[in-house]
Amino acid sequence: MNIGIIGAGKVGVSLGKYLKENNIQISGLYDINSDDAAFAAQFTQTDCFSDLEELVNVSDTLFITTTDGAIGKVWDCIKNLSVKNKIVCHFSGALSSDVFTDSQGSGVSVCSLHPMLAFSDKLSSYKSIGNTFFVIEGNTDAVSTLKALFENLGNTVCRIDKSKKSLYHAAASVLSNDVTALLDLGYCLLEKCGFTREEALSATKNLVLGNVQSVVENGCTKALTGPVERCDCQTVKNHLDSLEGEEKLIHLLLSKRLLLLAKEKNKSRDYSELEEFLSHGLC
Repeated sequence: MNIGIIGAGKVGVSLGKYLKENNIQISGLYDINSDDAAFAAQFTQTDCFSDLEELVNVSDTLFITTTDGAIGKVWDCIKNLSVKNKIVCHFSGALSSDVFTDSQGSGVSVCSLHPMLAFSDKLSSYKSIGNTFFVIEGNTDAVSTLKALFENLGNTVCRIDKSKKSLYHAAASVLSNDVTALLDLGYCLLEKCGFTREEALSATKNLVLGNVQSVVENGCTKALTGPVERCDCQTVKNHLDSLEGEEKLIHLLLSKRLLLLAKEKNKSRDYSELEEFLSHGLC
Protein backbone atom coordinates (compact mmCIF):
# COMPACT_ATOMS: atom_id res chain seq x y z
CA MET A 1 0.00 0.00 0.00
CA ASN A 2 1.21 3.47 -0.93
CA ILE A 3 -1.02 6.22 0.47
CA GLY A 4 -1.32 9.70 -1.00
CA ILE A 5 -2.93 12.33 1.23
CA ILE A 6 -4.89 15.22 -0.31
CA GLY A 7 -5.38 18.01 2.20
CA ALA A 8 -2.71 19.25 4.60
CA GLY A 9 -4.92 20.43 7.44
CA LYS A 10 -5.12 18.99 10.94
CA VAL A 11 -6.60 15.66 9.87
CA GLY A 12 -4.23 15.09 6.94
CA VAL A 13 -1.13 16.03 8.90
CA SER A 14 -2.17 13.96 11.91
CA LEU A 15 -2.98 10.87 9.88
CA GLY A 16 0.21 11.21 7.87
CA LYS A 17 2.30 11.44 11.01
CA TYR A 18 0.48 8.53 12.68
CA LEU A 19 0.84 6.24 9.69
CA LYS A 20 4.44 7.21 9.03
CA GLU A 21 5.42 6.51 12.63
CA ASN A 22 3.82 3.08 12.26
CA ASN A 23 5.88 2.33 9.14
CA ILE A 24 3.00 2.64 6.67
CA GLN A 25 4.17 3.81 3.25
CA ILE A 26 3.09 7.40 2.49
CA SER A 27 3.75 8.55 -1.05
CA GLY A 28 3.27 12.19 -0.04
CA LEU A 29 0.89 15.06 0.54
CA TYR A 30 -0.82 17.58 -1.70
CA ASP A 31 -2.66 20.76 -0.80
CA ILE A 32 -3.90 23.66 -2.86
CA ASN A 33 -1.88 25.80 -0.45
CA SER A 34 1.73 24.96 -1.27
CA ASP A 35 3.03 26.30 2.06
CA ASP A 36 0.69 23.99 3.99
CA ALA A 37 1.75 21.05 1.85
CA ALA A 38 5.44 21.83 2.41
CA PHE A 39 4.97 22.08 6.18
CA ALA A 40 2.97 18.86 6.29
CA ALA A 41 5.58 16.98 4.29
CA GLN A 42 8.38 18.20 6.52
CA PHE A 43 6.48 17.37 9.72
CA THR A 44 5.50 13.89 8.55
CA GLN A 45 8.85 13.27 6.82
CA THR A 46 7.19 12.49 3.52
CA ASP A 47 7.21 14.07 0.07
CA CYS A 48 5.41 17.25 -0.94
CA PHE A 49 3.55 17.33 -4.27
CA SER A 50 2.68 20.50 -6.14
CA ASP A 51 0.86 18.56 -8.85
CA LEU A 52 -2.23 16.56 -7.87
CA GLU A 53 -2.04 14.23 -10.84
CA GLU A 54 1.53 13.31 -9.95
CA LEU A 55 0.45 12.29 -6.45
CA VAL A 56 -2.41 10.22 -7.87
CA ASN A 57 -0.06 8.44 -10.27
CA VAL A 58 2.35 7.28 -7.54
CA SER A 59 -0.35 6.23 -5.04
CA ASP A 60 -2.57 3.16 -4.92
CA THR A 61 -4.68 4.59 -2.10
CA LEU A 62 -5.85 8.19 -1.77
CA PHE A 63 -6.97 9.80 1.47
CA ILE A 64 -9.00 12.98 0.99
CA THR A 65 -8.66 14.94 4.23
CA THR A 66 -10.04 18.29 3.10
CA THR A 67 -13.06 20.13 4.49
CA ASP A 68 -16.41 18.51 3.73
CA GLY A 69 -17.26 21.12 1.12
CA ALA A 70 -14.08 20.40 -0.84
CA ILE A 71 -14.36 16.59 -1.00
CA GLY A 72 -16.66 16.55 -4.00
CA LYS A 73 -14.49 19.10 -5.79
CA VAL A 74 -11.38 17.00 -5.22
CA TRP A 75 -13.18 13.94 -6.51
CA ASP A 76 -14.20 15.84 -9.65
CA CYS A 77 -10.52 16.63 -10.19
CA ILE A 78 -9.21 13.09 -9.78
CA LYS A 79 -11.96 10.77 -11.02
CA ASN A 80 -10.81 11.12 -14.63
CA LEU A 81 -7.16 10.59 -13.77
CA SER A 82 -5.38 7.24 -13.40
CA VAL A 83 -7.48 6.03 -10.47
CA LYS A 84 -8.70 2.70 -11.83
CA ASN A 85 -8.31 -0.16 -9.31
CA LYS A 86 -7.30 2.27 -6.58
CA ILE A 87 -8.94 3.04 -3.24
CA VAL A 88 -10.26 6.53 -2.57
CA CYS A 89 -11.32 7.37 0.97
CA HIS A 90 -12.51 10.56 2.64
CA PHE A 91 -12.56 11.30 6.36
CA SER A 92 -15.73 13.32 6.80
CA GLY A 93 -18.00 12.30 9.61
CA ALA A 94 -21.08 13.82 7.99
CA LEU A 95 -20.74 12.69 4.36
CA SER A 96 -21.00 9.14 3.06
CA SER A 97 -19.12 7.55 0.18
CA ASP A 98 -21.98 8.63 -2.08
CA VAL A 99 -20.08 11.87 -2.58
CA PHE A 100 -17.86 9.87 -4.95
CA THR A 101 -20.32 10.01 -7.83
CA ASP A 102 -19.95 7.42 -10.62
CA SER A 103 -17.07 5.76 -8.79
CA GLN A 104 -18.01 2.42 -10.30
CA GLY A 105 -17.60 3.88 -13.76
CA SER A 106 -14.14 5.10 -12.79
CA GLY A 107 -13.14 1.64 -11.59
CA VAL A 108 -12.45 2.91 -8.08
CA SER A 109 -13.25 1.32 -4.72
CA VAL A 110 -14.47 4.07 -2.38
CA CYS A 111 -15.29 4.49 1.28
CA SER A 112 -15.48 6.98 4.10
CA LEU A 113 -13.52 6.50 7.32
CA HIS A 114 -14.17 8.72 10.31
CA PRO A 115 -12.09 8.83 13.50
CA MET A 116 -14.02 9.71 16.65
CA LEU A 117 -11.43 12.26 17.68
CA ALA A 118 -11.32 16.04 17.84
CA PHE A 119 -8.24 17.07 15.87
CA SER A 120 -7.51 20.19 17.88
CA ASP A 121 -3.82 20.62 17.13
CA LYS A 122 -1.90 19.92 13.92
CA LEU A 123 1.30 19.11 15.81
CA SER A 124 0.02 16.85 18.58
CA SER A 125 -3.34 15.26 17.69
CA TYR A 126 -1.59 12.34 15.97
CA LYS A 127 -0.51 11.11 19.40
CA SER A 128 -4.15 10.29 20.24
CA ILE A 129 -5.01 8.38 17.07
CA GLY A 130 -3.66 5.10 18.43
CA ASN A 131 -6.55 4.93 20.93
CA THR A 132 -9.16 6.21 18.51
CA PHE A 133 -12.32 4.40 17.36
CA PHE A 134 -13.08 4.57 13.61
CA VAL A 135 -16.34 4.23 11.72
CA ILE A 136 -16.21 3.06 8.10
CA GLU A 137 -18.65 2.52 5.23
CA GLY A 138 -18.40 2.05 1.49
CA ASN A 139 -17.40 -0.54 -1.11
CA THR A 140 -16.46 -3.94 0.25
CA ASP A 141 -12.90 -3.94 -1.11
CA ALA A 142 -12.06 -0.48 0.24
CA VAL A 143 -13.70 -1.21 3.59
CA SER A 144 -11.93 -4.54 3.98
CA THR A 145 -8.51 -3.10 3.12
CA LEU A 146 -8.65 -0.01 5.31
CA LYS A 147 -10.38 -1.78 8.18
CA ALA A 148 -7.53 -4.29 8.24
CA LEU A 149 -4.94 -1.51 7.98
CA PHE A 150 -6.12 0.38 11.03
CA GLU A 151 -7.04 -2.70 13.06
CA ASN A 152 -3.50 -3.97 12.55
CA LEU A 153 -2.32 -0.70 14.07
CA GLY A 154 -4.46 -1.37 17.14
CA ASN A 155 -7.51 0.75 16.30
CA THR A 156 -11.09 -0.44 16.58
CA VAL A 157 -12.98 -0.01 13.29
CA CYS A 158 -16.75 -0.45 13.05
CA ARG A 159 -18.64 -0.69 9.77
CA ILE A 160 -21.99 1.08 9.51
CA ASP A 161 -24.60 1.47 6.81
CA LYS A 162 -24.02 4.60 4.74
CA SER A 163 -27.67 5.62 5.22
CA LYS A 164 -26.88 6.09 8.94
CA LYS A 165 -23.90 8.39 8.38
CA SER A 166 -25.74 11.65 9.16
CA LEU A 167 -27.33 10.14 12.26
CA TYR A 168 -23.94 8.85 13.37
CA HIS A 169 -22.37 12.28 12.94
CA ALA A 170 -25.24 13.91 14.83
CA ALA A 171 -24.53 11.54 17.71
CA ALA A 172 -20.83 12.41 17.65
CA SER A 173 -21.70 16.11 17.60
CA VAL A 174 -24.00 15.75 20.61
CA LEU A 175 -21.28 13.92 22.54
CA SER A 176 -18.64 16.49 21.63
CA ASN A 177 -19.85 19.93 20.55
CA ASP A 178 -23.16 19.90 22.41
CA VAL A 179 -21.42 18.89 25.63
CA THR A 180 -19.11 21.88 25.18
CA ALA A 181 -22.12 24.19 24.79
CA LEU A 182 -23.74 22.71 27.90
CA LEU A 183 -20.58 23.20 29.94
CA ASP A 184 -20.43 26.80 28.76
CA LEU A 185 -23.98 27.28 30.00
CA GLY A 186 -23.02 25.96 33.43
CA TYR A 187 -19.97 28.22 33.59
CA CYS A 188 -22.09 31.22 32.60
CA LEU A 189 -24.51 30.48 35.44
CA LEU A 190 -21.59 30.39 37.89
CA GLU A 191 -20.38 33.72 36.52
CA LYS A 192 -23.80 35.14 37.39
CA CYS A 193 -23.09 33.95 40.93
CA GLY A 194 -19.88 35.99 41.03
CA PHE A 195 -17.29 33.50 39.79
CA THR A 196 -14.77 34.47 37.16
CA ARG A 197 -14.57 32.05 34.23
CA GLU A 198 -11.18 30.87 35.47
CA GLU A 199 -12.60 30.22 38.95
CA ALA A 200 -15.58 28.38 37.46
CA LEU A 201 -13.32 26.13 35.39
CA SER A 202 -11.08 25.36 38.35
CA ALA A 203 -13.90 24.82 40.85
CA THR A 204 -15.78 22.34 38.67
CA LYS A 205 -12.84 20.36 37.29
CA ASN A 206 -13.32 17.34 39.57
CA LEU A 207 -17.10 17.47 39.16
CA VAL A 208 -16.98 17.52 35.36
CA LEU A 209 -14.17 15.00 34.88
CA GLY A 210 -15.52 12.68 37.58
CA ASN A 211 -18.96 12.60 36.00
CA VAL A 212 -17.63 11.92 32.50
CA GLN A 213 -15.36 9.17 33.83
CA SER A 214 -18.26 7.57 35.67
CA VAL A 215 -20.45 7.65 32.55
CA VAL A 216 -17.72 6.11 30.38
CA GLU A 217 -16.91 3.41 32.93
CA ASN A 218 -20.41 2.60 34.21
CA GLY A 219 -22.91 3.90 31.65
CA CYS A 220 -25.34 6.80 31.93
CA THR A 221 -27.94 5.05 34.07
CA LYS A 222 -25.56 3.87 36.79
CA ALA A 223 -23.67 7.17 36.78
CA LEU A 224 -26.82 9.24 37.33
CA THR A 225 -27.02 11.31 40.53
CA GLY A 226 -28.75 14.54 41.51
CA PRO A 227 -32.20 15.86 42.40
CA VAL A 228 -34.04 14.27 39.46
CA GLU A 229 -32.61 10.86 40.31
CA ARG A 230 -33.59 11.38 43.98
CA CYS A 231 -37.06 12.56 42.94
CA ASP A 232 -36.46 15.82 44.82
CA CYS A 233 -39.28 17.81 43.25
CA GLN A 234 -38.76 20.95 45.30
CA THR A 235 -35.09 21.26 44.37
CA VAL A 236 -35.85 20.72 40.69
CA LYS A 237 -38.56 23.38 40.94
CA ASN A 238 -36.17 25.79 42.65
CA HIS A 239 -33.62 25.24 39.89
CA LEU A 240 -36.11 26.05 37.17
CA ASP A 241 -37.47 29.05 39.06
CA SER A 242 -33.94 30.51 39.19
CA LEU A 243 -33.61 30.33 35.40
CA GLU A 244 -35.19 32.28 32.58
CA GLY A 245 -35.78 31.97 28.86
CA GLU A 246 -33.54 29.64 26.88
CA GLU A 247 -31.57 28.58 29.96
CA LYS A 248 -34.76 27.45 31.66
CA LEU A 249 -35.95 25.58 28.56
CA ILE A 250 -32.63 23.76 28.18
CA HIS A 251 -32.66 22.70 31.84
CA LEU A 252 -36.28 21.57 31.60
CA LEU A 253 -35.65 19.43 28.53
CA LEU A 254 -32.54 17.89 30.07
CA SER A 255 -34.44 17.17 33.28
CA LYS A 256 -37.02 15.26 31.25
CA ARG A 257 -34.22 13.22 29.72
CA LEU A 258 -32.70 12.62 33.16
CA LEU A 259 -36.10 11.42 34.38
CA LEU A 260 -36.04 8.61 31.80
CA LEU A 261 -32.67 7.48 33.14
CA ALA A 262 -33.84 7.81 36.74
CA LYS A 263 -36.87 5.59 36.10
CA GLU A 264 -34.59 3.00 34.53
CA LYS A 265 -32.18 3.13 37.47
CA ASN A 266 -34.78 3.06 40.23
CA LYS A 267 -37.60 0.93 38.86
CA SER A 268 -39.44 0.75 42.18
CA ARG A 269 -39.33 4.51 42.91
CA ASP A 270 -42.46 6.56 42.25
CA TYR A 271 -41.60 9.45 39.95
CA SER A 272 -45.20 10.30 39.03
CA GLU A 273 -45.23 13.68 40.81
CA LEU A 274 -41.97 14.83 39.23
CA GLU A 275 -43.10 13.52 35.85
CA GLU A 276 -46.30 15.53 36.10
CA PHE A 277 -44.43 18.70 37.00
CA LEU A 278 -41.95 18.32 34.16
CA SER A 279 -44.60 17.42 31.58
CA HIS A 280 -46.26 20.79 32.20
CA GLY A 281 -43.02 22.72 32.55
CA LEU A 282 -44.02 23.69 36.09
CA CYS A 283 -41.34 21.99 38.16
